[in-house]
Amino acid sequence: MSATVSTTLEDFQEGILDSIKQIVPIPYEGVSVPIVQKELSLQYGVLVGVTGAVKGKILYKADADVFGSIGELMFGMALEGEMLKSFSGELGNMLSGGLCTHIFSKGVTIDITAPTIMEGNSTLSGFREAIEVEVTFQNGNKLAVGLMID
Repeated sequence: MSATVSTTLEDFQEGILDSIKQIVPIPYEGVSVPIVQKELSLQYGVLVGVTGAVKGKILYKADADVFGSIGELMFGMALEGEMLKSFSGELGNMLSGGLCTHIFSKGVTIDITAPTIMEGNSTLSGFREAIEVEVTFQNGNKLAVGLMID
């Protein structure tokens, strides 16, 4: 892994954890060590493209129920169906926006694309480098965040 990519991945981990702290109303109590991946698999998640100085994708993946419980805490009502999908995409936007702000503070300009909701057995591959960090919230729910560098 090159120094530039390593620095970007370290900044990514720091930025995504900062963004989660600011946006998700559930404190997290554990973070897995980033694991370099050749492919990322999921059942439910949000894919956000990254453009600018770093090109790639961010994948937020968890059970749909995890996205639903975060939405319920934020909005005070259960989210299902299209409302859950819409919220999941917006959560991906908010977290990615916070990450962009953090990365910008490090002197790197990136932007994000509109989110894509992914459902069902899916595997993503075809990227140069990827890491995946899993965050465990106090309620036991887990959210994995993957960064794929093109």
